[in-house]
Amino acid sequence: MSTTKWALDATHSELGFKIKHLMISNVSGRFNIFDVKAESGNDEFGDANITATIDVASIFTNNEQRDGHLRTGDFFEIEKYPNIVFKSTSVKKEGDHLEVSGDLTMKDITKPITLKVEFAGITKDLYGNTKAGFSFAGKLNRKDWGINFNAALETGGVMLGEEVKYEGEIQLAKQA
Repeated sequence: MSTTKWALDATHSELGFKIKHLMISNVSGRFNIFDVKAESGNDEFGDANITATIDVASIFTNNEQRDGHLRTGDFFEIEKYPNIVFKSTSVKKEGDHLEVSGDLTMKDITKPITLKVEFAGITKDLYGNTKAGFSFAGKLNRKDWGINFNAALETGGVMLGEEVKYEGEIQLAKQA
């Protein structure tokens, strides 16, 4: 069976996250540089092999000081662990979405996760390029990947929540 290769259309894709701050509100951020590659034997992606790589240094929270702190050993330790990598292990069509299971590696710790992915379909752009669109959202516990930094608050509680909500809008371009 032949497979089709797909590559990220970075100008039409985004990858973001939110974390509870001071136990009262969420702080949002995103990664500005990431790559996604997929291979599939059909246009429904039910058998896809997917790899995503995130350049952690590209983290952006609209606060330069915070971004710098996130790059240190308190959080991502980018000199030692410059990338976050996701590699799919299975893709299953479940009703109107895909269940994409795989291994997520951060800070040299690999854990399985499953993404519930909305597949919006395939179309051609104005230049005749074939594109596929996907949306996903979920949550993970940052401590599972060794991201443990926190501080106690005078009023009780902690500065940062353990749960990180993530979301992505991914557009892939079919490769010739």
